Amino acid sequence: MEQIKTSFDFEKPIAELMQQIEKVKQVADKTKVDMSATLIELEDKLSKTQNALYTNLTGWQEVQLSRHPERPQTLDYISMICDDFIELHGDRTVKDDKAIIGGFATIDGQTVMIIGHQKGKNTKERQYRNFGMANPEGYRKALRLMRLAEKFNKPVISFIDTMGAYPGIEAEERGQGEAIARNLLEMSILKVPIVCFIVGEGASGGALGIGIGDKVYMLEHTWYSVISPESCSSILWRSWDYKERAAECLKLTSNDMYRNQLIDGIIKEPLGGAHQNPVVMGETLKAQILKDLKELGKEKTDKMIATRIDKFCSMGVVNE
Repeated sequence: MEQIKTSFDFEKPIAELMQQIEKVKQVADKTKVDMSATLIELEDKLSKTQNALYTNLTGWQEVQLSRHPERPQTLDYISMICDDFIELHGDRTVKDDKAIIGGFATIDGQTVMIIGHQKGKNTKERQYRNFGMANPEGYRKALRLMRLAEKFNKPVISFIDTMGAYPGIEAEERGQGEAIARNLLEMSILKVPIVCFIVGEGASGGALGIGIGDKVYMLEHTWYSVISPESCSSILWRSWDYKERAAECLKLTSNDMYRNQLIDGIIKEPLGGAHQNPVVMGETLKAQILKDLKELGKEKTDKMIATRIDKFCSMGVVNE
């Protein structure tokens, strides 16, 4: 694991051990004293602390990791996974929503349509991308690109990372609910394979708007829920102070979602999160994409669509 640049409160033991290791190395370089035994002891302690911490995270801690400022976003994965990428713009009705990006790309020579949320990495970028919260035109752009992929018989890959669809008055006036609902309908019957990845936050309809697929995966330290812990806390307890409790109650982690059969699998992240080794994370996603596209490519279209519909229709159904 690299030196932690941004750490959360629960990562303090790891950050402190890393600082100790760095100081010992500096002393060894300066004094030319053999400190190898001390380094081995500290590194062993660090390894044990990391494994114990990251394998027993609470729901709220998983939410915090999913929001890490250095965590890879859609454009990062595109640059790591794809041989090339041609971004396409606009919904042909209102404007080009910068919170959702999409376009044709090639992965090991195979052409795909990639669509995903983009939050931005700094204040200027986040304002430009509206913090990854899409307006109706963003979902209509995504639908236009999916129909284009269907026309040319190319599979769709989606990367989900949003705090939710933009809740502004102007978004509601332009039909936010209808745009998302239309995407749910159209994606369920799209005649090409769809593979979805929650790579950060997966909040509410904002995530579902590009989240209907033959395969839906969550990265290990991500969350997927109808509402964020803060919003849930503010509704139930009239305060954000209970967000940790809300996160536990919502059962929003990747393990919870897989246990409840709401996703198809969990993608393992590098120790400490995807931001600790983006290259390895990109390689892992690429391998999973190629594997799924090969399998889905063998299925007949009618059967693929029927399986996709059955999968989502069976969610939440209880047989007594």
